[in-house]
Amino acid sequence: MRSPKNILIAMMAALLVISSLSLFCSLTAQELPLTVAEKSNFTATSRYADVMSFISELQRRSPHLRLETLCLSTEGRAVPLLVIGRPLPASPASLRRDGRGVIYIQANIHAGEVEGKEASLMLARDILLSRDFPYLDRLVILIAPIFNADGNEKISPANRPHQPGPKEGVGVRHNGQNLDLNRDGMKLESPELRGLVENVLIRWDPVLLVDCHTTNGSSHQEVVTYSWGLNPNGDSGIVAYQRDKMMPEIESVLEKKYGTPAVGYGGFRDFRAPEKGWQTMDPQPRYVTNYIGLRNRLSILDENYVYADYKARVMGNYHFLRAILDFCWAHLEEINKVVAEADRKTVLKGLNPSEKDLFYIEFEVRPLEKPVTVHAYEVEVTQAAEGQRPQVRPTERIKAQTVPYYSDWIGKKGVRFPFAYLLAVPDPDIVQKLLQHGLLVEKLTQPATLEVESFSLKEIKASERPYQGHRLNKVKGEYAAVKREFAAGTFIIPTGQPLGNLAAYLLEPESDDGLIVWNFFDRHLVPQWSRELQVYPVYRLLTPTNLTKEIVK
Repeated sequence: MRSPKNILIAMMAALLVISSLSLFCSLTAQELPLTVAEKSNFTATSRYADVMSFISELQRRSPHLRLETLCLSTEGRAVPLLVIGRPLPASPASLRRDGRGVIYIQANIHAGEVEGKEASLMLARDILLSRDFPYLDRLVILIAPIFNADGNEKISPANRPHQPGPKEGVGVRHNGQNLDLNRDGMKLESPELRGLVENVLIRWDPVLLVDCHTTNGSSHQEVVTYSWGLNPNGDSGIVAYQRDKMMPEIESVLEKKYGTPAVGYGGFRDFRAPEKGWQTMDPQPRYVTNYIGLRNRLSILDENYVYADYKARVMGNYHFLRAILDFCWAHLEEINKVVAEADRKTVLKGLNPSEKDLFYIEFEVRPLEKPVTVHAYEVEVTQAAEGQRPQVRPTERIKAQTVPYYSDWIGKKGVRFPFAYLLAVPDPDIVQKLLQHGLLVEKLTQPATLEVESFSLKEIKASERPYQGHRLNKVKGEYAAVKREFAAGTFIIPTGQPLGNLAAYLLEPESDDGLIVWNFFDRHLVPQWSRELQVYPVYRLLTPTNLTKEIVK
């Protein structure tokens, strides 16, 4: 007798075949180039040379694809960025006049999670070689199919052995620097994340980023799980739009049009008591999709279900991308308005902040108004030895759990949002980091005596265990109003700019993911020959003030 799990997979496979056939019928009669996943009957994934060869073949067949370089990896590989448009825009600036929106799709940030790499290449092919060029009358589509090119080349069957396929193996999670790229959103220490910011976010300014992953945990039937930018220091309008309209509609299209079940990303808060709820990821902007929210842009995290077979994961990812593009094509004007309004509100808040404008330093997660239904496999728990985690094994028994979905992160404690930050130490590394993010940085051309807030450190604790090459700091202290003279050349970071929320996140001393956390200020916090803690060398100017200054380039 076939298990419910196998019956579900068979039904999904049939739906995927039907959907794929309908797509291929619209393509040209000539033989289509196939990805490594397709050619191998979904037993293998592509290496860097395979990806570049596939892109070259698409360029040979279509005039609507241009290849740019996102970055040069640590090991010397040019990370490809596909620009798809009909016509191709002469430059990003030219798009301001033709009304098209830019959508950016990123895959393989963790090179053991390869489904997005194969799916995004298939998507590029099916758009470029279709007779009707879907989406391209309203959208320009950017694709980075192999974001972690160095990690991809370390393919081995020993990597991620818990997932079913591809049997020839996948790459590794880390890049050529042994860094997790999805923890580098704030420190920008990898060429990949610096390239993303400089050559995609600043250069092309996409209204939406899609980041493709594969899950590691909970057992359920849904092939696709997803999230959006969660940090409450981002624009509340963007969070509400994605939470309440965009993602529910995309999930509906994905299931009804493409036969792919989906649910919000997460896991049970207590696997022994699923009724306690389903909870999403943490809100820190070190995670790329949360970082994008701080930049007032939309983002979608795609987490393909790890325990589905490899073909189902790739096709689920492919259909999720199609459903996302379907929505963006139909709602482009609405998306543009949401993004423009977020920029407008952020600038106005920074130009004249009130006592009610806060930067949140502590958060809590609350459930959404509507519960979520997860078609979960019941689990068996084996008690482990003392000090070890219990072993959890999924069974073949399915039980639909309708439970609270904890995915609404809100601010719990905040400090007043300032007009500007003043950097009182001429540290080129810190200034360069701010500029790498695309922030407007200025400097005084004449001295100024100002009423500001200073932060005196009372305690600084570094994590015992290194994390991503750092010992993360957590500080305690208190603010005080002081009158201080700032010399000509003092750096100023105004918050009255579209990236004002990001500026605050990087520079607030009690931020949970700022530059002080990632050790960029260590040399300025504790003197070399003393144990006495210093005043944090970033001052908060709360009220609008006219200053003589110039832009730092």
